[in-house]
Amino acid sequence: MITDPWFYAAAIPAMLIVGLSKGGFAGGLGILGVPLMALAVPPLQAAGIMLPILCAMDVIGIWAYRHSFDRHNLKILVPGAALGILVAALTARYLSEAVILLLVGGIAVIFALDHWIGRRAAQAPKPPHAVKGSVWGCIGGFTSFIAHAGGPPFQVYMLPQKLDKKLYVGTSVFFFWLVNLIKLPPYAYLGELSVGNLETSAILLPLAPIGMLLGIKALHVIPEKPFYRLAYILVFLVGLKLLWDGGSALLA
Repeated sequence: MITDPWFYAAAIPAMLIVGLSKGGFAGGLGILGVPLMALAVPPLQAAGIMLPILCAMDVIGIWAYRHSFDRHNLKILVPGAALGILVAALTARYLSEAVILLLVGGIAVIFALDHWIGRRAAQAPKPPHAVKGSVWGCIGGFTSFIAHAGGPPFQVYMLPQKLDKKLYVGTSVFFFWLVNLIKLPPYAYLGELSVGNLETSAILLPLAPIGMLLGIKALHVIPEKPFYRLAYILVFLVGLKLLWDGGSALLA
């Protein structure tokens, strides 16, 4: 079990931020959980500590959004995500965290800029697309396995559909619930679900329902247009943060 107080100084706010995100509020910020915890422990260990907590948050989420999710999009996204998880599990020991952060950050920033510069807000909603959804699902599964950073690829595919905000968040909750379940066996195989990591997860676990219930409550009071405007801004800011982290690590 981790006893370093500096780890908990980073992990406690990370868990609350992830909880808010999993509840549907400030969805883009959930990607910051692993980078925050990685200030004190290796990134893959941070991801291993976080995974059981994410699974606990998922239980709350699927109950809260059990009537609000898009089955068709899930049928497109999940098989691709499973393939991405398999590729990441086979290569995780050989990947540079800096490269992964640059990849995810670049996707997020380009997506937000393309939305604003291309005036996507004025365009008609995009329908689900099997090929695009499978590709972005695969990328999301890969980045989710490496750093629980599957949010930007999911958003690239889902946001242009302009779903009702509850339907969008519910689909996200169910997608990442399935992704996290698929990730459990390979994480155990890689040794990241060790007794010490699980004990640390248990200490942080009470923060999960607090952050998530706050996120669910906030979602219900934010109107539709500001919700999506905030979503794109957060995707952009998170992308910049990841680019900075990845570039700094690569140069170092």
